[in-house]
Amino acid sequence: MFKYACLNPIANVGLKNFDENYTKTDDVNDAEGILVRSAVMHEMDFSEKLLAVARAGAGVNNIPLDKLAQKGVVVFNTPGANANGVKELAIAAMLLASRDIIGGIDFVKENKADENIAKLVEKGKSKYAGTEIRGKKLGIIGLGAIGGPLANAARHLGMDVYGCDPYISIDAAWNLSRDIHHVKTREEIFQKCDYISVHVPLIENDDPNVNTKKMINKDTIAMMKKGVIILNLARDLLVDDDAMEEALKSGKVRKYVTDFPNAKTANMEGVIAIPHLGASTEESEDNCAVMAVNQMKNYLENGNIVNSVNYPALDMGICQKAGRIAIFHKNVANMITQFTASFGDLGINVSDMSSKSRGEVAYTMIDVDEPATDAIKAKLEAIDGVFKVRIVK
Repeated sequence: MFKYACLNPIANVGLKNFDENYTKTDDVNDAEGILVRSAVMHEMDFSEKLLAVARAGAGVNNIPLDKLAQKGVVVFNTPGANANGVKELAIAAMLLASRDIIGGIDFVKENKADENIAKLVEKGKSKYAGTEIRGKKLGIIGLGAIGGPLANAARHLGMDVYGCDPYISIDAAWNLSRDIHHVKTREEIFQKCDYISVHVPLIENDDPNVNTKKMINKDTIAMMKKGVIILNLARDLLVDDDAMEEALKSGKVRKYVTDFPNAKTANMEGVIAIPHLGASTEESEDNCAVMAVNQMKNYLENGNIVNSVNYPALDMGICQKAGRIAIFHKNVANMITQFTASFGDLGINVSDMSSKSRGEVAYTMIDVDEPATDAIKAKLEAIDGVFKVRIVK
């Protein structure tokens, strides 16, 4: 029997996938699994019972990944589950920024009591004229679950699309339209495009080719065309707000659309601030909930890791042997040798084993021909560099 806790409301379409082997608890210290959306977890203390955290969404800035990795707690997210919602909002954002639809609507509201409103509209509508997106150059930085589909959709809308993603997966590449121009650097996007949309995680790194924090800044804006439109539906800190304010005032940037309003951007002229609606659709919330629950169940029941952000992916299916043990450990030499020696010392035959690493951490699963015991668990835990040992079966 497993217990799970929800730090935020999670769609019932996902929670109903928990069967009779799961019960919900309001006490996070009594839970093996935690489901979360936006609740900040950095200051939380975590009990030794905790095995997994599942984020119903893509971003994990609210979760202490390294801290949990050192405790042998797997953190999952749900990449792609909310991608269509964000993609559609990006298309809407381009249209809102290109044509002063919001200004026009406000104009009508301000004059709705005037019996001559029809004449007023015809006389005043020219102030809200804009430009079409067809034929314009759209640059997309990050061609993953959101950026890739956005690129394809923009091509169908008649845009000339440029994409930059040095880490693009094979599957994502296969799904891209052949008409999309692949460029090697962000600078090419900055220099060529009329619209720029960023769809990358927030990464702070000394290498400017890896770093994404404030990637839209005074220097990069200087490379851009006059009148460029910038969309940020990914992370607030991808854009330097001070540089953006200056660029909007000078006319270098025509409009800036952000899904992350803050005290500064909410008060800046030329900003269209959306209240973090990217993934706020019924379909996205349902998809994220289902994906998060299914990944957590697969891990709790079988030890399999899919879409973790702090441990490597590893899937050995449903255990067909008498026992299965999962080991969380440092990614250093001689660990596997020590593990197999421990089983040999106790006369336990290893029938199958798989191990994967991710940075400084690694995850190993071992299937054995007899039920796993506390004795082998204790022996493995005594090995230097082991964070946690879990008897899955």
